Amino acid sequence: MLESNFQANLIEELKQRFPRCIVTKNDPRYIQGIPDLMIFWKDKWAALECKKGASAKKQPNQDYYIEQMNEMSFARFICPENKEDVLYELQQAFGS
Repeated sequence: MLESNFQANLIEELKQRFPRCIVTKNDPRYIQGIPDLMIFWKDKWAALECKKGASAKKQPNQDYYIEQMNEMSFARFICPENKEDVLYELQQAFGS
C-alpha cells in the first residue's frame, strides 16, 4: 500500500473514531521532520507520522519531533503493521 493511500484511509478512520475531530496535514517543506498529521479532539491533540511499512525509512529529525511532541501530548509513528495498537493508545490518551 502506498503511504498516501494509508494516510487517506487513516484520516477517515480517525474521523469515525473521534467524532468532530479536526485532522490537519502538515507541510513537510515548512519544518523538515514534523509529523504528517495533527489530530485535535475536544481539549486534546496528537501527532502521527505515517509510514507505508514498519521498515520504511525515517527522514532526518522525525525521531526528534515524535519524541518532543509525545512529551507534550501524544505522538507516534504509525504504519499498517502497528495501526491498531497506535489507535488504541490514542484512544487511551484521548480518554475515549
